[in-house]
Amino acid sequence: MTEEVENYQGLSVNETKMVDALFQAYQSHQALKESDFKGFVTDDQSAYRVQRQLTELKNEKVGGYKVSLTSKQTQDMFDADSPLYGAQVASHFLKSPAHLTQKQLMAPLAEVEMLFTAKEDLSSQDSLEDLMRKTQVAPAVEVPDSRFADWFPSLSKHMVMADAAVGGYVVYGQEVDTNQLFKQVDDLAHVKCQLFFNDKKVKDGASSEVLGNPLNSLHWLTSKLAEQGMQLKAGQRVSSGTFLLPESLKAGHWQATFDQGLGEVSVTVSEN
Repeated sequence: MTEEVENYQGLSVNETKMVDALFQAYQSHQALKESDFKGFVTDDQSAYRVQRQLTELKNEKVGGYKVSLTSKQTQDMFDADSPLYGAQVASHFLKSPAHLTQKQLMAPLAEVEMLFTAKEDLSSQDSLEDLMRKTQVAPAVEVPDSRFADWFPSLSKHMVMADAAVGGYVVYGQEVDTNQLFKQVDDLAHVKCQLFFNDKKVKDGASSEVLGNPLNSLHWLTSKLAEQGMQLKAGQRVSSGTFLLPESLKAGHWQATFDQGLGEVSVTVSEN
């Protein structure tokens, strides 16, 4: 007879086991092996169920979300045909200039993103123009991290989803009203950035890599949350997708600069 007992309401036995393992790894920083969880989550719905329960166990206010797989290149890496999201706890959104230690991290990367903050509740019915009016925008460096060992770029899509979209930290700069900085929707598709490590340029990036325009990523998220009976609330932030392929986050000083008046953001990573 198949075991029917479920520790968390609505979750299967395997989903429950995965939630517990992810939460333990989140607390201990002891990495998991993906092979130990083969077949535990087999579709998007299962992976998001695990993520939602994991978020509850963190027992902290959700500060916002991160959107991942927002370019064809990253989607191809994870055998996906659409983006995915991860809920992020409030304490993991940090104002620039920020400081992180390697003890806070497991296997982190550095991504350069555009961050939106909702000035009021957002709806799946909002147009891109509505989203400009209802948000503030800021430069950001996202630090994706995973509870799984050797995760980039080999971790399966459903494991990424379950692990809060491999959420780590998001460092953001000065926030300004989106519709004051940008006059029209298309302007957000033409932002360029440069990523520096210890004052040496690592690479360039472009906002067009984010579903053609980061506002499309924000719109996708509002629609996906609505499908799942949720809503992006006033005060929550969204890291909307990377302008460039991520770099391994080594100890040192990281800085991203943006054109079109978006500004800059920095984070220093120390060994202790």
